[in-house]
Amino acid sequence: MNEEMKLIEVLLVEDDPQDVEITKEVMELSKVKLNVNVVGNGVEALGYLRKEDGYKDAVKPDLILLDLNMPKMNGREFLEEMKKDEHLKLIPVVVLTTSKADEDIVKTYKLGASCYVTKPVGLDQFQKVVQAVDSFWFTVVKYPPVK
Repeated sequence: MNEEMKLIEVLLVEDDPQDVEITKEVMELSKVKLNVNVVGNGVEALGYLRKEDGYKDAVKPDLILLDLNMPKMNGREFLEEMKKDEHLKLIPVVVLTTSKADEDIVKTYKLGASCYVTKPVGLDQFQKVVQAVDSFWFTVVKYPPVK
């Protein structure tokens, strides 16, 4: 299978059902083949990545889209745990959140986020942001090999 036809695995860590739906709809329009799996918080995301808690058949993602403000384990706590794990730390993480706080931006970069994107309020603008993430991360960026 050539590089352009490779299925890109995405893990969306998001607790807002409306944001999940919009993100998935926009990604379905992608020029590349994407498989998007969704979990609702950091605890579920770690279970997914470690193939625990009902996720034994989970596929290691090429990219994680991460919300910061979630129940059980928020995005900052998840990012800190994930980046400590030798088997997971190379997976790129795009923080996609409503927070515009400088402290959140600085902290997530210190924790190893690959980039930080603020979700706009309006539907049209949110779709444009997701399309921009799609365009950059799925057509321009080269990923480390998945093991």
